[in-house]
Amino acid sequence: MKARDINLPNRITIARVLLIPLFVVLALWLFPGHSIWAAFVFVLASLSDALDGKLARRNNQVTTLGKFLDPLADKLLVCSAYIALLALERLPAWMVIIIVCRELIVSGVRILAADAGVVIAASALGKLKTTLQTISIFMLLLAELSFFSQPLYFLLTQIFLWLALITTVISGADYLKKGGQFIKN
Repeated sequence: MKARDINLPNRITIARVLLIPLFVVLALWLFPGHSIWAAFVFVLASLSDALDGKLARRNNQVTTLGKFLDPLADKLLVCSAYIALLALERLPAWMVIIIVCRELIVSGVRILAADAGVVIAASALGKLKTTLQTISIFMLLLAELSFFSQPLYFLLTQIFLWLALITTVISGADYLKKGGQFIKN
């Protein structure tokens, strides 16, 4: 790792990774208001994803470290959040398994492509997946604190969770299609 690789965007990405344990503790440590604090840390970490990428592109500070660390940080955050929500019994295990498996498979394809000197850019579908996952996690975190009627909030949460799951599977298949040649070699 070179000193120039530790630029502001990469520091923001590293900070996102460091927020994950704090998020997990807040999500799982059941004290009054824990879900609000967990949701706040999750949103802060999620927003840092948009910020680091925007800064890296705007300031021409895209690095190999950033290309590796940014998607890894995203996957760690999302997987940690869904696993914590599973522990809180807010979604079924089979959904979490599908989401985590997809994230691991895509990471593997990325590694194989990178080994061949190819970076597979995030697609619009992948960005939609991330947005829907973020919304569903946020809604699941605050499920018990809903300002809506509980049946309506539950329905909206389920809609976003299913949309996140569907786009997770479809974008994963799209990623495998784009990176399939690296698996065959």
